[in-house]
Amino acid sequence: MRIANTLGRTVAALGMILGSAVAAQDYALKFQSSDPAGNANFILQQEWLQMVADKSGGRVSIELLPVGSIVAHTETQDAVAAGILDGHITDTSYFSGKEPAFGLIANPVGAWSAPDQMFDFMNEGGGKELMNELLEPYGLHFIGATTPGLEAFLSKKPLDGVDDLKGLKLRAPEGMVQKVFAAAGAAPVNLPGSEVFTSLDKGVIDAADYTVFSTNHAQGMHDVATHPVYPGFHSMPLVEISINKGIWDSMPDDLKAVLEETVIEFAEMQTSTLAERDLQAVEEAKATGNVTIHNWPDEERAKFRSIAVTEWEKAADASPASQKVYDVLVGYLSEQGLLN
Repeated sequence: MRIANTLGRTVAALGMILGSAVAAQDYALKFQSSDPAGNANFILQQEWLQMVADKSGGRVSIELLPVGSIVAHTETQDAVAAGILDGHITDTSYFSGKEPAFGLIANPVGAWSAPDQMFDFMNEGGGKELMNELLEPYGLHFIGATTPGLEAFLSKKPLDGVDDLKGLKLRAPEGMVQKVFAAAGAAPVNLPGSEVFTSLDKGVIDAADYTVFSTNHAQGMHDVATHPVYPGFHSMPLVEISINKGIWDSMPDDLKAVLEETVIEFAEMQTSTLAERDLQAVEEAKATGNVTIHNWPDEERAKFRSIAVTEWEKAADASPASQKVYDVLVGYLSEQGLLN
């Protein structure tokens, strides 16, 4: 009988040890990014994985794959819903073909002058709730938002305000960005990012919506476009970090809190890191003596935003969800005095 009792206690002890080992890593998740492996954003995203591992005590581990590893960047929403991926880090606008509201909330052109404005909207102004209203019917849960930051603007011509956009030949992506620039009097054209430098150099275009200042500078854009607008006045993409809803619902509250808190910390780290790189690149550009940086005054930014609002109103008609995004967004901007 003593042998049986001893054996029973041994089995129970082994069970506790094995149980602890399992509990030590409750979730091993696979996410896909919309950025390539060597991209600055993808490299920074690795920091979020480490934050999650550290704060969860190893109970959550995330493997992050670069764009296209499992599915195309436009297919990750379906892949997460189906359980092929557990989550993604991606530009929300990629899914506007399914629901137009994704396009409006992803990049309401002209709305934001700094990342902290967008983060406040997402975390305190109703944006997070909107995202989950949009995503959860598709089988995803929105954890939180990040962004590379406010994009700079490339130009070969001096641009000091909205009036200087009239007739300007510029590269801009299809959708909201292109519509707003057209409404401001510019002449936007479709060009892939790979053709921006050559098109500026050859005079096919005079300006371009491309990316943040430091990336523009590293790629030599300011060699041919010597009148950048910085900080930018137009585009700041929402990059969502979302997870399969079933997995989210299965998580204990403490791990949900870990994911939410680390996304906020990561977003602040990413934007501050890239902003610091932008400032260094600005000084390097100025030091060449060939680059003139244009910083639009608040009244010109507000003027551009007022033009954008008319396009938001049109976009609101696309679906009931788009109308709700518009109502909440404009309500928040009005309360914060950002439409003045």
